[in-house]
Amino acid sequence: MHEKRSDTLNVSPILQTDETCAREARLGVMYGLGCYLWWGIAAIYYKAVSHVAAPEVLAHRIVWSVMLLTLLMKLKGRWPVAIHALKHRGVILSLVGSTVLIAINWFTFIWAVAHDQIVQASLGYFINPLVSVMLGYVFLGERLRAWQWLSVCLAVSGVVFMTYGLGGLPVISLILACSFGLYGLLRKTSQVDSLVGLSVETTLLLPLAVGYLVYRAWSHQLMFGHDTRLTDILLALSGVITAVPLLWFVSAARRLRLATMGFLQYLAPSFQLLLGVALYHEPFTRTHLISFGLIWIGLTVYSIDAVIKTRSRVVV
Repeated sequence: MHEKRSDTLNVSPILQTDETCAREARLGVMYGLGCYLWWGIAAIYYKAVSHVAAPEVLAHRIVWSVMLLTLLMKLKGRWPVAIHALKHRGVILSLVGSTVLIAINWFTFIWAVAHDQIVQASLGYFINPLVSVMLGYVFLGERLRAWQWLSVCLAVSGVVFMTYGLGGLPVISLILACSFGLYGLLRKTSQVDSLVGLSVETTLLLPLAVGYLVYRAWSHQLMFGHDTRLTDILLALSGVITAVPLLWFVSAARRLRLATMGFLQYLAPSFQLLLGVALYHEPFTRTHLISFGLIWIGLTVYSIDAVIKTRSRVVV
């Protein structure tokens, strides 16, 4: 009897660990799908408030995000961490820089959706992973493998072809890709987690946001409280629109491999592209097809190379 009991005790923890890992992985995939799909269809929300000036939408996004994030930070007991981090000059400078970059990124996307440029916005987020690779090479001394160089060259070729075909640089795409790439670079070096970082960033932007809303009210241009009730509700929901997918992203990143997250990230610009073309009837010409095609091939090469490299490390 003792032998049988011992065997059961030896096997059960292993089975329990495997089941726990599998459950956590499934949960991670659900969180990952949730956050990237949310970001992918967020254009629908910003389209619904496109009658509101983009700076006012951005200001509301900041104000309502601060309110929600303050509550979340309190519930999770993260404010002491934030205060400790802000005692370091390097962290402060890094977060100030990331604050400027995320404001530029948010405003550009809001403006792009309001001005029927969702397709070009999606291009920016397709380019972003490859921009991040180049930033790592330039600023962090990360060496690029041959296939990574090929993927970057293909992406550059796509941008050049679009510039030639459309007679101008895809400015929105480049601003979104570069601002978010640089934002990721600064956040990587600031050594604070996503919740703390976003809370500090939105808090730093809060005085400007409140000041702008006061100015809009003083000049009788404020839409909040002076349009429909639906508009008020939508603007108030901007904090949820911002914070929820971020929290899901953090939960997914803790449970999934980097390679898996890398594949999932392409869902967001894919859905943005589909919305722009299928729902909002933005043009998608032969030039767009060739440009996107070159970038998609580059992303495929990059992803396959990343998976092979990850598996080789596991085998070793």
